Amino acid sequence: MNRPNPVPANANTIALGQKLYVSNCMICHGQTGRGDGPGAAALEKKPADLGARIKAGETDGELFWKITEGRSPMLSWKGSLTETQRWEIVDYIKTLAGK
Repeated sequence: MNRPNPVPANANTIALGQKLYVSNCMICHGQTGRGDGPGAAALEKKPADLGARIKAGETDGELFWKITEGRSPMLSWKGSLTETQRWEIVDYIKTLAGK
């Protein structure tokens, strides 16, 4: 999935993405995206270390696709988050690679 991100990363979209990440993703992926959130302990498969994925070259399109489709045990977010919200999360997740 090499789909370009139509939502430009800026302070506003990153802040919106962070808010969405905190309320939807942080429980499993953790505060810094390392896959060590409190909800991760109960999962058979450890959530992805998002910063490591980005450093390894995962594209915006790949991140968006994974958020959209989900992959067990992660849910699909296409029914509960708009396309713009999912791209905003991608914008925020990319900031985790530097932490």
